[in-house]
Amino acid sequence: MKIELTDKQFRRLLDMVYIGNWILNSARGDDRFTDYDEVESKLFGLCKGTPLASLTEVWDGEDVPSKAFSDGGIHEAIMDYEDTVFFEILAEELARRDMDYQPISKENYDELMSRMDEYINEFEAHGTDNILVDSPELGG
Repeated sequence: MKIELTDKQFRRLLDMVYIGNWILNSARGDDRFTDYDEVESKLFGLCKGTPLASLTEVWDGEDVPSKAFSDGGIHEAIMDYEDTVFFEILAEELARRDMDYQPISKENYDELMSRMDEYINEFEAHGTDNILVDSPELGG
């Protein structure tokens, strides 16, 4: 297979591969999907001898994203995504709790969305500052 990309397009592909591998493997410890690591290594290895050479380095005999790459803002993008997903899931869980975990239907979908929007607006204004947990185990 042959794919022709500009340096800019290849750089974007590296970003997507890194983000995808991060999502798949970052929380797996030693139980990684190594085939994704191998694809990432192969693509980052293609940077050698190109204007993108600073984006790769060799670690333990494998081509890996360089410190310059990983420190270049990619983790900020991942954290933005994780924050968004966290708050959306939390808003939905709280809204569903408020609705006594009724199954979602056409009849109550608008109510769910309205409650979620209220929570999202609160999180955008105050983050988690106003979340209280009343639990005997936590001393609350």
